[in-house]
Amino acid sequence: MRQNRILSIAAAAAQLLVGSPSWAEEEMNPAAMAKALQQATLPLEKATKVSEREGKPISAKYEIENGALQLSIYTMKGDRFSELIVDHNSGAVAKDQWITEGDDLKAAQAQSAAMAKAKTTLDVATENAVKANPGYRAVSIVPKLEGGRPTALVILMKGEDVKKANEKLD
Repeated sequence: MRQNRILSIAAAAAQLLVGSPSWAEEEMNPAAMAKALQQATLPLEKATKVSEREGKPISAKYEIENGALQLSIYTMKGDRFSELIVDHNSGAVAKDQWITEGDDLKAAQAQSAAMAKAKTTLDVATENAVKANPGYRAVSIVPKLEGGRPTALVILMKGEDVKKANEKLD
């Protein structure tokens, strides 16, 4: 019992030191995502373009939330951030929720800072990554600043094969 408690404390301490993964680095189960993506007809690059009516898209990803495929797009309108949950077939916004605190707000602020310096939009950067990787489909795009220059990490999938591509945004 004492050993279990020590292991639990050690695991919790390690999580605090390492921190939780950022929005772009969350663990994904490739098999589950590949299966779930079969339901979605809306490519990520088109989803970011469609979401422009709700604000400037600053990141986008397909994810599995509560066992179901979900398309989440962070947008910025003025100085406010929101998370859009978009229907992965029609492109209609199913939910629009303000981002006001925590890790989501920190991620949105960092993504917004990168997009403020970007000359290339997310839809174009995603299209470029997909064109450079025939047969792959984009499942997420997250911008960041590297050495003061905007880039975007694009996660691509073909079946269960996962590939990462870095796209310049300047």
